[in-house]
Amino acid sequence: MTGRGTLGIAVVGTGKMGADHVRRIHETVSGARVSAVVDVDAERAKQIAARVDGCTAYTDPASAMGSADVDAVLIASPGPAHEAALLQAFEHGLPVLCEKPLTPDAASALRVLEAEVRLGRRRVQVGFMRRYDAEYAKLKSLLGTGQLGRPLMLHNRHRNVASPPFFTSSMLISDSVAHEADVTRWLLGQEITAVTVLRPRPSANAPEDLQDPQFVVFETDGGALSDVEIFVNCGFGYQVQAEAVCERGTARIGDGHAMVTNMAGRWGGTISQDFVDRFADAYDREIQSWVDATRRGEVTGPSVWDGYAAAAVCEAGVRSLEDGGRVTVELVERPALYD
Repeated sequence: MTGRGTLGIAVVGTGKMGADHVRRIHETVSGARVSAVVDVDAERAKQIAARVDGCTAYTDPASAMGSADVDAVLIASPGPAHEAALLQAFEHGLPVLCEKPLTPDAASALRVLEAEVRLGRRRVQVGFMRRYDAEYAKLKSLLGTGQLGRPLMLHNRHRNVASPPFFTSSMLISDSVAHEADVTRWLLGQEITAVTVLRPRPSANAPEDLQDPQFVVFETDGGALSDVEIFVNCGFGYQVQAEAVCERGTARIGDGHAMVTNMAGRWGGTISQDFVDRFADAYDREIQSWVDATRRGEVTGPSVWDGYAAAAVCEAGVRSLEDGGRVTVELVERPALYD
C-alpha cells in the first residue's frame, strides 16, 4: 500500500504489549486501523477484536495475513514465535513491525536476515522503541553534533520494580539488556565486539536462584566502553537512564524530573512503575512513524541487521553470565541492504 487509504494492520499476539498496540492504533495512531488480531488463545483474540469495529479474530497468523483486509503486520507474540511469523509475512509480501527481540537467538535472527536479503528490499522495522523516545533522540542528536567530542563511555541503568515469575537470570540479558545493546550501537554508531557480565551478590528481594542485579560491560569497535546496571527487582519503580561521557563534556538522560513538587517540608517527583508508562510517547511515535513510512511504501527505523546484532550481543552476554569472563561477539559481514 503506497500513499492511499487506511492501512489495515494485523496484530499478532494480544498479550500486554499486543493489546496495548491494538489500543494505540485504534485510539491514537492516524492512517491505520486494526483489521485483524491473532492469538493462540481464541477467546482472548475474540475479546480483543470485539473492541474494534471491523476487526476479525484469528488463531493462525498465516490466515490473517492472507486476508484482503490486511496490508501490514505488527508482531507482538513471544520471541520464539517471531521467526515463523516473519517468514510468513515475507511470503505474503507484507511490511512488518516486529517487537524485540527479532528472534531469541543469533542463528534464527540470521535466517530472517538472509531471507530478507533474498527479497532484495527491507520489509521489517524492529521495535527498539527507545530510539523514538524524546530524551534518547535529543542525546543522539547532541552526540551527532560533535560538540562534546568523541564518546568514551556510556553508563546505563535499567531498573524494574519486580521481575515476572517466569524470569530467569539469562533473561535479564536477553529480554532487558537487549535494549541497552541496541541503544549503545545506535548512540555511538559502533558495533559491540565483546561482552563481560559481572555478578554482584543477589539482592534479598530477588526470587531464589535469580542472579539480580547484574553488571554488564560492552566493548565497541570504536574503542568505547558501555556499562549496564540491570536490576529487575529494585522494588521502587521503573528507571531507565543513560549518561554519555565524552572528551569535552557529558550528557545524561532519564532523571525523570519533568515536574518536581515542593510540599509539606518535602520535595520530589514520581517514578514510573513499568515500561508501558515510561515509554508511552515513544511507542506512539514508533507506531506512527512505521504507519507513515509503510503508507509511503518505505521501511525505516531499526532494521533486521539491528535485531540480529542485538541477538548476537545478548547471546555473548548469556555465555559470559553462565561461564564467566569476556566473550567476543561474532557477526557475519553486514549486507549492503543495511548500509
